Amino acid sequence: MATSLEKNPTTRTATLTRAATAILDVAEKLAQTRGYNGFSYADIAVQLGVTKASLHYHFRSKAELGRALIERYGRIFGAALDAIDRQTRAPRSKLQCYVELYNSVLSNERMCLCGMLAAEYATLPKPMQEGLKRFFDANERWLSMVLEEGLRTKAFAFKETAKQRAWLILGALEGAMLVARSYGEPRRFMAAAASVLADLRADRR
Repeated sequence: MATSLEKNPTTRTATLTRAATAILDVAEKLAQTRGYNGFSYADIAVQLGVTKASLHYHFRSKAELGRALIERYGRIFGAALDAIDRQTRAPRSKLQCYVELYNSVLSNERMCLCGMLAAEYATLPKPMQEGLKRFFDANERWLSMVLEEGLRTKAFAFKETAKQRAWLILGALEGAMLVARSYGEPRRFMAAAASVLADLRADRR
């Protein structure tokens, strides 16, 4: 996903500095591949060639860094959803683009940051737990709106509420990413995603 950074209140300055952005970039990759508990400030410092003290200048604690990661990822993902809304009005096309957001991450041998962190939910600091919920809530709201439009235009058919179907889609995609990553086969994710979208077809009912 392309990055587009805005103001971040968790840094010492009003706007992210180049150094803070570099720290977040490295930490995000580590979190997406190892999980939050799988890396330390020492790992980031080694990759950037800086001291751990310099990392603490920008993010006083790993918990603060984790919260900043989730906030930034949420903004980026939200911008991607806005772009989908601008690009197409067709509900099915929107969902196909949504699936591609996940596939593009998996194809780069990474996981959805928030999906990866959710697997460690019980061990995360409370601000990070709350950030994860906000991320998933935002995705569920967007999916619900797309699904409701699909029902209205008869592009989709399903029995449960749009919100319940949004839960199913989000959970299915996040879970499919985990399984596909285990095998190193992104095609497994796309096969699962295709089935999820196919189940929405009105002509199947």
